[in-house]
Amino acid sequence: MGVLCAFPEAMPSSNSHPPACLAPVALFLALLVHLSLSSQVGDRRPLPVDRAPGLKEKTLILLDVSTKNPVRTVNENFLSLQLDPSIIHDGWLDFLSSKRLVTLARGLSPAFLRFGGKRTDFLQFQNLRNPAKSRGGPGPDYYLKNYEDARSLDKLYNFADCSGLHLIFALNALRRNPNNSWNSSSALSLLKYSASKKYNISWELGNEPNNYRTMHGRAVNGSQLGKDYIQLKSLLQPIRIYSRASLYGPNIGRPRKNVIALLDGFMKVAGSTVDAVTWQHCYIDGRVVKVMDFLKTRLLDTLSDQIRKIQKVVNTYTPGKKIWLEGVVTTSAGGTNNLSDSYAAGFLWLNTLGMLANQGIDVVIRHSFFDHGYNHLVDQNFNPLPDYWLSLLYKRLIGPKVLAVHVAGLQRKPRPGRVIRDKLRIYAHCTNHHNHNYVRGSITLFIINLHRSRKKIKLAGTLRDKLVHQYLLQPYGQEGLKSKSVQLNGQPLVMVDDGTLPELKPRPLRAGRTLVIPPVTMGFYVVKNVNALACRYR
Repeated sequence: MGVLCAFPEAMPSSNSHPPACLAPVALFLALLVHLSLSSQVGDRRPLPVDRAPGLKEKTLILLDVSTKNPVRTVNENFLSLQLDPSIIHDGWLDFLSSKRLVTLARGLSPAFLRFGGKRTDFLQFQNLRNPAKSRGGPGPDYYLKNYEDARSLDKLYNFADCSGLHLIFALNALRRNPNNSWNSSSALSLLKYSASKKYNISWELGNEPNNYRTMHGRAVNGSQLGKDYIQLKSLLQPIRIYSRASLYGPNIGRPRKNVIALLDGFMKVAGSTVDAVTWQHCYIDGRVVKVMDFLKTRLLDTLSDQIRKIQKVVNTYTPGKKIWLEGVVTTSAGGTNNLSDSYAAGFLWLNTLGMLANQGIDVVIRHSFFDHGYNHLVDQNFNPLPDYWLSLLYKRLIGPKVLAVHVAGLQRKPRPGRVIRDKLRIYAHCTNHHNHNYVRGSITLFIINLHRSRKKIKLAGTLRDKLVHQYLLQPYGQEGLKSKSVQLNGQPLVMVDDGTLPELKPRPLRAGRTLVIPPVTMGFYVVKNVNALACRYR
């Protein structure tokens, strides 16, 4: 932000006059200034202008929301979490009992907790309480890095249960028989153990099967994967506690041509077997990412086309089947320090939440809650990062019902052959009915301003002259967009103690006031007492 400096003007004396020889020079300079200003008519940068008293600045955007019916209704657990199995390999499993970590996870409940990732297909289950003492077996280090034992499963389930999260466990799909069918022996041992403990778990099989040739040297096509899922379903049905357990898959990667072919083969065989179809998405190559990449509207829009590709295949075989985006990350290769864990990455994350809900995706699972690379919500010292606070605000304020937004004055007139991409993103939902600070019928807007100038929004129609609570999230500290700390309405967000999250205090705005969105920021705005028909009932 530039500093506005004021300089005292030199006051001319009553008997001071320019020399006659300088008069033509003054005239020539005045002409040059006039021509210079005229040449800047097309410049879109805001220039400081002294406005006459009482002259009102033109409102750029008029905003209204359809309140009669929601355009979509997503899962109550729409924003959910993922833990990567690398926590076993890296020795982080014992930290799941941390009071601070449980407090942070509980803040984002209700949600699913998916235990899955690249190491999913290298883990095997052994029902051994102390693998180091097992006769003739490998040493304890081997088990810690390659095995999910009973003790590990107990700790994982207890963490999910204490945090109010529902565990989804991804089983190893790379154990193969000579005919390339799935070897389910390890999975069956895990199922029997978890059933004996009465653990309420949902299930998946494998992780990104389109990469199996690279990882294992053996490809699994969509048809075979579908048969594997049917086999898993047959294992679950005789186990009383899991006879009706949910099953999700196939957790494919980005929908390129070969991946779409795999999904097509899977849906032909097992489309009716799974309760939701799942896939993963990564926005940027983490090795080459720059901070300004997170502000590119073209990047924000890449997800929309992928959603349509997945929906086309799914609706061909099982119209109306729920679709989940699992394992969404901003950057690949584990992320980039000081970028994918910074305030700037929040633009991608918040836009992802808005876009997915608008396009009918039922659940989005964030990879990873902690430990894995730099795409996590909580760092390795268990301090919440900017995307955690963004997620917490979303959970507290946003309900599952999606509303249509109507704006005027948002875009310039399109030019032939030129795509105009919004740098101001506005989404609307019914306010979370679990938030007792707001009566049912209230509406929450969340707004992303990627412009380098502030934007003014005037609420119109059903939103006109309503009280508004502002939750403006901005970077805190000298790092700017690279900051790992944030402030809410000017107050830095930090945990009170290991068992207490801070109070998220809104800034009340008077009825009828124009919303002023600062440049390159994100915010939530609860419009109170709208009495929206779509939001009165669950």
